[in-house]
Amino acid sequence: MPHSNTRIWIHLVFSTKGRVPIITESFEKKLYEHIERKLTVEFESISEAINGMPEHIHILFRMSMKHSLEDVVKNIKGESSHWINQNQLSPQRFAWQTGYSAFSISIDKVPAVKGYISNQKRHHAKKTFAEEYKELMKIYGIREED
Repeated sequence: MPHSNTRIWIHLVFSTKGRVPIITESFEKKLYEHIERKLTVEFESISEAINGMPEHIHILFRMSMKHSLEDVVKNIKGESSHWINQNQLSPQRFAWQTGYSAFSISIDKVPAVKGYISNQKRHHAKKTFAEEYKELMKIYGIREED
């Protein structure tokens, strides 16, 4: 086999430092576009959906085989927080929480996860981020002690 091929879909979730609701409507779309460009240009990854709430973000992307997940996440989080602060988009200093959650998605689940991410505002009219996160851990088979 002369070529290597991968199709690794990742559902990535991370929150603002302290889960402070600091992502405002005034810059959230710019932030999502900025992250999408970064994923595409620097990490050769295909972004399928990016959306979130004032205290967290969801990203669905097809990961390039040329980069590790750890490098992608570290760079996306670090660079985007620097970009927000440098451009004074937030009224207070912006930072992401240290951790993140990343889940592999089978190709047949991509449309459902994309829809889920696209409907974050409606979804969170009924559930808090903490409730959503517990539900995601259960769906993906992660126990709290893991």
